[in-house]
Amino acid sequence: MINDTTLDYRPLTDPVDRAEVTAFRKRVKAAGESWATSSTGSTVLLIFVLLIAGVVGLVGLFNFILVSGGSPATVLVVFLSIVAVAVAGTVITRWYSTGPGGQWGRWHRLAQFASVNGLRSIPTSNEPGYPGSIFQVGSGRTCTDRIQTVSGRETDVGSYAYTTGSGKSKQTHSWGYLALRLDRNLPHMVLDAKSNNGLFGGTNLPTKFDGDQVLSLEGDFDRCFTLYCPQHYERDALYVFTPDLMALLIDETSAFDVEIIDDWMFVYSADPFDALDPSMWKRMFRIVSVVGAKTVDQTERYRDERMLPAAASVLAGAAATGNRVAPAGRRLRTKINWIAVGSVAVFAVAWFWITLR
Repeated sequence: MINDTTLDYRPLTDPVDRAEVTAFRKRVKAAGESWATSSTGSTVLLIFVLLIAGVVGLVGLFNFILVSGGSPATVLVVFLSIVAVAVAGTVITRWYSTGPGGQWGRWHRLAQFASVNGLRSIPTSNEPGYPGSIFQVGSGRTCTDRIQTVSGRETDVGSYAYTTGSGKSKQTHSWGYLALRLDRNLPHMVLDAKSNNGLFGGTNLPTKFDGDQVLSLEGDFDRCFTLYCPQHYERDALYVFTPDLMALLIDETSAFDVEIIDDWMFVYSADPFDALDPSMWKRMFRIVSVVGAKTVDQTERYRDERMLPAAASVLAGAAATGNRVAPAGRRLRTKINWIAVGSVAVFAVAWFWITLR
């Protein structure tokens, strides 16, 4: 388990010169890091797209000038001016992105932070394949600015984005996340933080869960979270969320949503993380060392009695269940989006009415 009190955060804020960033960029590209190669490919593609768009725009501009009575000399002056601005813009953008204040500078700082603390940095990657709710929707799923453990308990902190819709309705959704591997498979449970809900109390999570799975707990916990657990798993949830764990969750994670699914614990931020902010990393790693450690301790002997073999003793240990959860407890039931269903139905009726007239 990560000890948040011994980490060195200085690489995130220490001065960095251009030569260091350039050397880092050459080193990771020479090592064949996939994220470095994909970053270069994305840059080339963007330049190609901008070049095509520029050519099309120039042709249109030339035609407009000539039709408006402009002379060939005017066209040439405009053309050279646009080329000069385009070249200058490209050079400046390239210079900034590969310097200490740009993208590569941020990646260099994260790599140094990971290196001095025995961690691993992954600047950008495709979807992580986690079972958490935010990782199951949309397209174009990407992770950025990830810091992971290389030994011990599997831990991953980073930012995540996906897109929904298309055309004018296309929207990008961005999150910060913490993923912590547990020792036992547990029932699917979600703590929906009330502090980050919408204006009318609606959840900010992309997945809506049936309200008949809400379990009310005592004290301040209900004022901070809405707890969802599968029906008939209320006693299991109370086994996990003891008063001392609930107190830690209120103190450390009341601004975040928390999800336990399979053998993972996820903490979700409604906003992506600022990767160069030491206070953010301190807070996430404190959650790992305090809330995560307590969750692991609390659940290490959990067993789903529904999975006990017929001949097993009622007092059989956790191993008797094969570290499995019964199907009814593996996933929460989701709520049907009746607004979406109604919209589709209205569209279908309108389409049939128009085509059959």
